[in-house]
Amino acid sequence: MARNAEKAMTALARFRQAQLEEGKVKERRPFLASECSELPKAEKWRRQIISEISKKVAQIQNAGLGEFRIRDLNDEINKLLREKGHWEVRIKELGGPDYARIGPRMLDHEGKEVPGNRGYKYFGAARDLPGVRELFEKEPAPAPRKTRGELMKDVDAEYYGYRDEDDGVLLPLEAQYEKQAVLEAVQRWKTERESRVSGEKQQEEEEEESIYTVHNEEPDDEGNQEEQEGEDGGLSFIAHVPVPSQKEVEEALVRRKKMELLQRYASETLQAQSQEARALLGL
Repeated sequence: MARNAEKAMTALARFRQAQLEEGKVKERRPFLASECSELPKAEKWRRQIISEISKKVAQIQNAGLGEFRIRDLNDEINKLLREKGHWEVRIKELGGPDYARIGPRMLDHEGKEVPGNRGYKYFGAARDLPGVRELFEKEPAPAPRKTRGELMKDVDAEYYGYRDEDDGVLLPLEAQYEKQAVLEAVQRWKTERESRVSGEKQQEEEEEESIYTVHNEEPDDEGNQEEQEGEDGGLSFIAHVPVPSQKEVEEALVRRKKMELLQRYASETLQAQSQEARALLGL
């Protein structure tokens, strides 16, 4: 058994080697780019990876594949992109061109550059998956602030309100509002006047009542309060200050006249004697 198996393996090995020599069997791409030491082969594997990427990018455009299939295709594309980067580095090490600098940009089906040059990329329908769409929504840029010179360009007569009446809309509204304000002011003035007049009448009535009210108070000992009867004899009032009689007024005028004559015709000695005599008499 062992010898037959060894013979079969040997025959298979010879058959595979013959096919490789004839070029009928495709050579598999090395798992690591560092295992390739020939620049033409490295270029060949890079082109093969680009071809696979193109096919998968075309497949991922179909949104009817389902969420899970789209995510798997997107993961495979990103894996091939990383592998392509390794082969480009190996090509540069073998003396080939630097594709990272001169190579074409990665575009999506809309012709736009795929975002995320150094990270995970989304292609085709993968951009519309739940949780991915929000990543591509750009926030609106803030409005640029105007300079002081730009702001001053908008300052004119209309800015200060000098042209507000040109449209013919504001004047009728102002007239209507003014008329309403005047009516309200007149109504308010009439109301205040009526209340003021009624208040004055009530105050006058209270004053008249207090004037003619008879108070039953006893006169004090000094005689400062005097009761006088009116012309009709029915009403009386109380004098709260001492009122001099006609005789007392005449005596006060006589004394004043005497003092004026003494000051005009009498000498200072006579005036001094008169003052002493008045002091002694108690006048």
